[in-house]
Parts: sequence; structure tokens; C-alpha cells
Amino acid sequence: MARRYKYGGGWPAIVYSLRKSLAVGPARLWKRMRSRNACKTCALGMGGMAGGMVNEAGHFPEVCKKSLQAQVADMAGALDADYFDRHNLDYLLKLTPKEAEDAGRLAYPVLLEPGAANFKPVLWDTAMEIAAQALKNAKPDKVAFYASGRSSNEAAFLLHSFARVYGSNHVMNCSFYCHQASGVALKLAMGVSTATVSLEDLSHTDCVVLIGANPASNHPRLMTQLANLRSRGGQVIVVNPLREAGLERFFVPSQMRSLFQGSEIASMYVQPLAGGDVGFLVGVLKALIEQDSINHEFIAEHTENSIEVLDHARACTWDELVRNSGVERATIETAAKRIAQSSRVVFAWAMGLTHHQWGVDNILAVCNIALATGNVGKPGAGLLPIRGHSNVQGVGSVGFTPALQDGVRAALERAYGAPMPTTPGYDTHAMVGAAADGLIEALLVLGGNLWASNPDSDWTTAALQNVGTTIFMSTKLNPGHFYGRGKRTLILPVLARDEEPQATTQESMFNFVRLSEGGSQNVAGQIRAESNVICELAQRIMGDSPVNWRRFQSHDEIRKVIAEVIPGWQEIATISDTKKEFTIPNRVFHEPKFNTANGKARMVKTSLPEEIEGLRLVTIRSEGQFNSVVYEEADIYRGMPHRHTILISPEDARRLNLLDGQRITVCGEAGSINDIEVVLGRIRPGVAAMFYPEANVLIKPRLDARSKTPAFKCAPIWIKC
Repeated sequence: MARRYKYGGGWPAIVYSLRKSLAVGPARLWKRMRSRNACKTCALGMGGMAGGMVNEAGHFPEVCKKSLQAQVADMAGALDADYFDRHNLDYLLKLTPKEAEDAGRLAYPVLLEPGAANFKPVLWDTAMEIAAQALKNAKPDKVAFYASGRSSNEAAFLLHSFARVYGSNHVMNCSFYCHQASGVALKLAMGVSTATVSLEDLSHTDCVVLIGANPASNHPRLMTQLANLRSRGGQVIVVNPLREAGLERFFVPSQMRSLFQGSEIASMYVQPLAGGDVGFLVGVLKALIEQDSINHEFIAEHTENSIEVLDHARACTWDELVRNSGVERATIETAAKRIAQSSRVVFAWAMGLTHHQWGVDNILAVCNIALATGNVGKPGAGLLPIRGHSNVQGVGSVGFTPALQDGVRAALERAYGAPMPTTPGYDTHAMVGAAADGLIEALLVLGGNLWASNPDSDWTTAALQNVGTTIFMSTKLNPGHFYGRGKRTLILPVLARDEEPQATTQESMFNFVRLSEGGSQNVAGQIRAESNVICELAQRIMGDSPVNWRRFQSHDEIRKVIAEVIPGWQEIATISDTKKEFTIPNRVFHEPKFNTANGKARMVKTSLPEEIEGLRLVTIRSEGQFNSVVYEEADIYRGMPHRHTILISPEDARRLNLLDGQRITVCGEAGSINDIEVVLGRIRPGVAAMFYPEANVLIKPRLDARSKTPAFKCAPIWIKC
């Protein structure tokens, strides 16, 4: 059993940070952390031209373990020149995510030929020619492009521009597996697909309803805002099947009083069943109606379809809402009362709401409560999807999606003097399915770990290994390079954003575009900027016509086209000269006028989902993890000593005749995992938790019909002793 902390942050976080700094040199790390570059981890918005460790509101110091972990990892040494000679593919396939991360920075291109036992280093010219020939020989509708949120707006825009001119709309990003449900729902309800609040709004809210998120581990800088809210007498209502220590009490390292005494976070903690969110949220709406706490004037003037939504909530019985949500009526009514008593409420959520086959309905149910209480369209209130990777929102904003808005497509055609493809592009899961069917001849992956992002790991492995040529642009190794390889595989080493020779931009979860100044390489090696690789590849394939791709080796030139093509991004054209970072207009709503055709928000009925029998699995990130990158094996907050554990409640352990520390087999709809250690913890009975991506092998997709997001947070499992 790992040591379990009863709180988050504080001295353990400080000691950990000091230990990490000693690994690369405190002065060297301080210089990197203070450089004017956006944070490499979550999208809260630290860094930029105000300087590192400064948030969008100008507050210093803003730093967390996650950003330190990522920075130290990038400063680690490079892979030895003979690394791939000494380690064949069989060895690489046995690496854990942490072992791959710890191996070192990629410093030279490598190639795995069909049937070869080892990757072999190759010259950049050879690598680029192989990549170019693979795309030249392929049909454009059989070539796909994928990007994670690690990259810059410039690289993402450039790559999807290349894809369109080349002739492919198979352009997808990692948001399909994280916040696509948020985007679909918010677009339908509010006319925008992003947050409706600014960071400043968190300083003026009276209440935050935090649903399906654990910022204490995954977005620690947000905890400062929650601690400040509680200190001024506000409410934090946490809705999460897991009782997270850091969401109960958090020691904010940058606040002396909090560091020594701690800050209470949750004023109310609700533990629904996994998949019980719609039932809980409709229950809250029903309670608000019965408590006469609906803002009828607001919904009459500023919403449509409210009658259907309110009538549906009235018609649901308390018995079915309690059964569906797993939350007692009195608890639901108390949550509703606390929301009603607050004058300004922010509703915030993460993948605990989106990773469901009814993820869009989850978000729409949140929107319905916000609208019914008039908590959108005024300062200090609104909707906040808590984004993970630091530029996942920006990648989508600049058009790295399979479907383009008509205006953006037309603007691209004018900018490049070339027609854009009109055939439908694959979403991420559809692309993997196409690979399984032999329909993907080449795949270019810009950062991330596409393989680990997918459910049903065995199916995903077979599908991705069916691709003709796969080209990875990466900073570090990860298991996706090996399990998700193509028949022929290239791994091209690229610079991290604070190493770029030119400035880049990123977009925070608050719609704020930041400028990162770049810097020098952390490690020696043959490492190139992402934009240079993309430009050279495009030039080799298409030459100078219809686009002179060499022009876009300048990020200023890329930003000029972004300003022409993407609505609301005009200021990016001159950002390297003005250094003026900006909020994208028409997204943050401080007045009840929404970005829809009639200016009104739309309320949408959300039916209760079907109930799932047996134990419901939620996959989780550990405290020492960011997305699929694992920095530490143990989870010190949940007491999970390693990655091959399952967290269950003492009640379920008694029911299933299990003991703490017992080794079991866990079976799911897609597969099973042996030798899993039982850990008893503070999780709702009926729900179990295992780590992502290791537990992906258990999970069938159960895709949300509208967002195509897999159900990582509510998968049926069975236990064998």
C-alpha cells in the first residue's frame, strides 16, 4: 500500500519540486520556468509574454507539479546514439509509459522498415524523402493527419493547410477523445464551443459546481482560485464518484496561510454513480423548480425550448432520478438550494462528464441548469470546460478538424488559390476503424500518443499496424510509437515550444491567445522545429504550386494567414511585433446575448440514460501523470502503489469477498487484465477506478453518437479471483 495523503499540495509538493529541480539543476530549471513561454501542461494559461509562472491575470507565482514534471522531462538527456541498436522492437514493446518517458529526448530520426527487428537512425534527408514518397504514392483520401494539444497554433494550422491543399479532410485532433462532447453541446446551446467565462470571472463568482474533474491532481493552479473562493465565503460543490483528498483540503504553496493551515475546498461533496450525471443534473433542475428557484424572466427573454426541458424535469419521478443517479433526494435538493442561494455560479467540468456514450447530454444538462438559474451571460457566472493539454483548444480553433465551417473553407481557398476537398473527413475513432479496414495508406501524427488514446487496445494495435506508413513528430518516446506503428514507421524528433527558434502561440481554456517566445534546445541533437518539417514535406510533395510552402517557414507568415482565415483571430497577425496577447471575441458572455442566429441560448431535453448492471469502471489519471505521459508510478493521494491496481470501495470488497492487496483478474467487454492489485479507497460503491491508458484494453468504445467520444468513464467490468 502506497502512502496516502489526506490533502493536496503543500509541503509534499514543494519537496517533490525541489527534488525534480536537483535532477536538472535548480538555476537551469528556474531559467526555463521563468521564460516567456506558455505552460506545457494544462490549458489554464500560465506563462506567455508576461513571463513564466504568471497567469492571465498577472498573478505570480503560478506554478505546479505538472508543469515542473513536463519541463524537467524535456530537459533530460538525449537518447544515446546506439539506443536503437541495443534495444530491438521486442524490448521496446515491453517498456511501460514511464520507462519510455524516462529513456530520454529523441535526438535523431529513426526508421523501422517492414519486418525489421530494430529501428535504425537515418539522415534527415532520407527520412523526409521516405515520408514524401509515402504521401506521393498514396491517394489523398487514404491519408490521415492527427494532432495533439502539445503543438502550437502555427504548426497545427500549417499542417491542416497542407492536408487540405494535398486533398485530404481526414484531419483530426485529440479533442475527439477528451472535450468534443463539450464542444458539440456548447455549440448547440450557446453558439460557441468553448468556455463562456474568463479567468477573471473566477475571482467574482460565489459558487463553483465542479463536476467530473480533479484539478487538485490534473490542473493544480485552478486550486488557487477555488481556495480563494472559499476564503471569501463562497461555495464549491464537488460532484465526483471518487472522494479526492485534494478536493477536500488543499495547501496552496504560493499562499503562506494556506501552506501552513490548508484551505477547505469542497463545501459539499456529492458522489453519484458513474454514468449517473444526467440523473443527478435533471434532479437538480427538478428541485430548483419545486423550490421556485427558476429565473423565469431570464429564460423567457434569453432562451428557447425551455418549456420542453422544464416539463421533462417535472415529469421525472424522484424514484427514477435517485435510482439513475445513485444520489439521495435530500442531497440533490441541498445542491439545488446552494446553487439557488448563489448569485453568480460557474459550472466547471472535465472528462468525468465528457467520457460517456451520453457525454453531450451530460453537458447539455449542465447548460440547462445554468440557463434556468440565469447563470450565463453575466460577470462571475457561466460554463467552463476544464481543458487538459495546453493548446488542445487552439488546435481546434485554427481549423485542425475534419469539418470546416463554410466561411473558413472559402477563406482558405482564397488564401491558397486552391480548392479545398469537400468529402467528409474521419473523426479520430473512424480513422482508426478505416485503418483496420485497410483504408489508410499513410498517417502523420503531430505529437501525443494516438494509440494510448483509444479504447480496446488490442483492436487499436491491429488497426494502426495496418497503416502503410506512419510518420510521428515527437519529442519523447512513448508506447504508441511501438504498438501504434505502421508497416513502415518514421519517428522525427521535434523541438518543444520553449526550444523553438521562432515565437509560437497557444490558446488557453479561457479563449486567451498567448505568445511563447521560444528559446534554445535543451539537448544537443538533430532536432527540428515542427513548422520546418511540415514545410519541407509539403515542398517535396507539391513543389511551389499552388502554394509556396517555403514562405511558411516564417511563423509571422503563418499568422498572417490565420488572421485572414479564422474569425476573431485578426490580432494574431501582428502579435510578434505588438506582443499583445488577446481574448478571442464573441466567446465570453458577460451579457445575455449569445452567439446564435437569434441571440438566444437553447435549452435541450436530456433523457435519462439506460442503467448499467454490475461494477462500473472509470479510468483515471494518477497524480503523477499528465494525459498518457506517466512521470511517477504511484498515486500518493489515492494510495495506489503502482499502475496495475483497481480502486474499489470497502462495501464492494465485502460484497465480492475481496481483500485489500489481493491479486485478481479484471474482465471488460473488450478484454481482461491479470494480476491486478485491489486497493480499498474512498470511491462510491458500485464504481471502480483503474489507470488510463493501461485499462483501455478492457473497454469497448460505446461512442457518444454526436461527439464520437468513447465511454472511458462508465464501462462495465467483472472481477475474477
